[in-house]
Amino acid sequence: MPEPRNHPDEAVEPAGGTGASMGLGQDEARTLERAPASGGAPSPSGPGPERPRSLWSDAWRDLRRNPVFVIAALIIVFLVVISLWPQLIAPGNPLSCNLDNSQKGSSPGHPFGFDTQGCDVYTRVVHGARASVTVGICATVGAALLGALLGGLAGYHGGWADAVLSRVSDIFFGIPIVLGGLVFLSVVASTTVWPVVGFIVLLGWPQIGRIARGSVITAKQNDYVQAARALGAGNSRVLLRHIAPNAVAPVIVVATIALGTYISLEATLSYLGVGLKPPTVSWGIDISQASTQIRNAPHMLLWPAGALSVTVLAFIMLGDAVRDALDPRLR
Repeated sequence: MPEPRNHPDEAVEPAGGTGASMGLGQDEARTLERAPASGGAPSPSGPGPERPRSLWSDAWRDLRRNPVFVIAALIIVFLVVISLWPQLIAPGNPLSCNLDNSQKGSSPGHPFGFDTQGCDVYTRVVHGARASVTVGICATVGAALLGALLGGLAGYHGGWADAVLSRVSDIFFGIPIVLGGLVFLSVVASTTVWPVVGFIVLLGWPQIGRIARGSVITAKQNDYVQAARALGAGNSRVLLRHIAPNAVAPVIVVATIALGTYISLEATLSYLGVGLKPPTVSWGIDISQASTQIRNAPHMLLWPAGALSVTVLAFIMLGDAVRDALDPRLR
């Protein structure tokens, strides 16, 4: 009789029995290869598990969906662009004046009219954004860096450093900022923005320093900081790698909101005659010069004051949006 033929997929068992287990293993391998990705084990090349999002990624996602942030960011980007390149929309010279045009209203090519000296108000408003934005950004960066450094070190080490910072902060908090500016800047003859920036940093860092101190004290009590110390991490590594990234969010929020405040402070000091001085073009200087002519030529005051108000409002709106995005309690 003819011997039965084996099916091609069937394995022939040798005498020892080892071939049967090898054949079974091959069948299972072929079955796993033919199995669909949804019914079997996940393919190595397929998508893995979704990675958990961090606080910053969640905050950026919320900010992009917040219309307040989008509007404020667009205004701020526009202000930064015209601060860097005012000639893009105002090619004239803000210091070029003609007394024949003194206090004239709007005319073709001069939509905002002229001031008392016959200068084009539109050109001065556009070019005045550079001084205000420069003072606001530089003062905010300086105050944030100094306050975060001193407050972070005091909060981390505690002891006498924390006590000294607290007492020094109390002294600076007791100085009226406008009165301090009148005293400090009245003896400065420079016409650049740097004396004003230095004064704002000098009186602005204690607020950010206290925020940084409290945030660091809260962060250093967390379990991951204790675990890092138990694993032998030094003070610098713990502070820079574990505490600072988790304590910087409140500092960013306060600094963003303070930026608008610093811009208005510069305008106030320039209005009082101790901030920026001519020939520097500033909204505060223009408001000061136009305040006496508000009845005869209100356009001289309304346009620079409106530009200042929109700028301060944009930065405050940006700070509020950043605060809402970075505050875990609002999620």
